[in-house]
Amino acid sequence: MSKPANVIADMTWRGLLNQITDQKIESFLLEKPRTLYTGFDPTADSLHIGHLVAIMNLRRFQKAGHRPIALLGGATGMIGDPSGKSEERKLLTVEMVQHNVDAIQKQMSRFIDFDEKENGALLLNNLDWVGKFSYLDFLREIGKHFPVNVMLTKDSVKSRLERTDSGLSYTEFSYMLLQSYDFVYLRRNYQCELQVGGSDQWGNITAGIDLARRMDGVELYGLTSKLLLKSDGTKMGKSESGAVWLDPERTSPYQFYQYWINVDDADIAKALRFFTDLDENDCNELLIEHQNDAGQRLAQRQIAQELTKLVHGETGLLVAEKATQIFFGAEINELNDAQLNSIFADVPSKEISKNALTENEGLPIIDALMLAGLATTKSDARRTIQQGGAYVNNKPINDINAKLTTDNLVSETIIVLRSGKKRYALLKTV
Repeated sequence: MSKPANVIADMTWRGLLNQITDQKIESFLLEKPRTLYTGFDPTADSLHIGHLVAIMNLRRFQKAGHRPIALLGGATGMIGDPSGKSEERKLLTVEMVQHNVDAIQKQMSRFIDFDEKENGALLLNNLDWVGKFSYLDFLREIGKHFPVNVMLTKDSVKSRLERTDSGLSYTEFSYMLLQSYDFVYLRRNYQCELQVGGSDQWGNITAGIDLARRMDGVELYGLTSKLLLKSDGTKMGKSESGAVWLDPERTSPYQFYQYWINVDDADIAKALRFFTDLDENDCNELLIEHQNDAGQRLAQRQIAQELTKLVHGETGLLVAEKATQIFFGAEINELNDAQLNSIFADVPSKEISKNALTENEGLPIIDALMLAGLATTKSDARRTIQQGGAYVNNKPINDINAKLTTDNLVSETIIVLRSGKKRYALLKTV
C-alpha cells in the first residue's frame, strides 16, 4: 500500500484550509490511508456550485490515497441544519427527501470514484441507521451523552438563540445530535476517523468528535474548508437567474460554461485553486499568462473547460463551446433538437405546424419574425430585413420576400431566428 500524498499541504497552498481540530492531522493523514466523510443534506434534487468545494475536497482526498464517504442526509435532511441560517428551514416530506437522495446519488459518480478498490468511495444515507431508532432509544443511547450547556456554546445554536425575531425549534436543536451520531456510526462500521466540511460546520464536527470520545473513548479528527466567497464577500455560485446547478435540466451546460467564463478577474485565482487539479506551479504560470493578456480570459476558459467536462461530460462541453460560438455568430449546423433546446434554454420559442413550411411554398420570413416575437409589425420585420438585421440559423436574410421551408430546419424540428446581434427565438414544428 503506497504512502498517501500530503493533502493538507495541497489544501493549504490552495487557500482551502480553514480550521483543524488537532495539529496532528497532517501526520495522521500521511501515516497511512484513512477514511473520511462529508455530509450533504438533500434539500433539493440537485447539487449546485456551492457544494463543489466539498465535492472537490473529497476528490482531492481520494486522489491522495484516502477513502472518501459521501454521506447523504436522508434523516438529517428531514430536519434541516440550522447552521448559517437565520430562520428555520421548510420541512420536506419523506417522499421529497428520497427523491432528492436518488437524484444526488447519480451526480456524485462524476466526481469521485466508487469502483471497488482499496480507496473506492462509498455513498451512504444516514436514514439507514437513524431511521431504526425509536425516540426513547435515541434519547437513552445518544441524548444522555450531550451536555446541553456545551450545545448552547456552539455558534450555530447561540446565534439563533440571540436573535429576537426568530428562535430555534427543538427539531433544529436536535440536528446536532443526529449529525454527531453519524460520525460515531461511521467510525464503528467503516473505520471513518475524519470529518471534512465547510466552515459553518465547525460546531457540528466538534460535537461529533466529543460524542465519539464520550461513547467509545476514541479520538477522531475534523477540518473545515473556507466557504466559496467572491472578493466582495458575497457567495460565489449565484447567477441572475439564481443558483448555478449541476443538473443540466436546471442549468444548461452552456449556462454553466458561461458562468465560469464570466468570473471576475478578482475571483479567478481563488476559483482555479478551489476547483481545478492544477498544481501550484501550473496555476501560477497560468495566472501570469492571464494577467499579461486579461482580454483573452485564459484562466476563465481553463476552469470553464475543466469543470464543464467534469460536470457534464465531453458531450456537454462540446455543446457549451458550440453554443458560445453560435452566440458570437457562428453558423448553426450538426446539432439535434435536444442540443439546441439546451443551448437556447432561455430563448423564447413558438410552435408552428409543419404544414406552414410546406404549403404555399413556405412561411414568409416577415410572418416568421412576427410569430417568433422578433418583430411587432410587418413594417418592423421588413425594416429589420432591409437593414441587414435578420438571420435564419445565423445566416443573414436580405430578401423581404424570402420564405422558410423544411430546408431551413437546422435540426429535426427547429429553425433558429435572430434579430440584430443578440435577440434569438426558435420556431418549432409540431
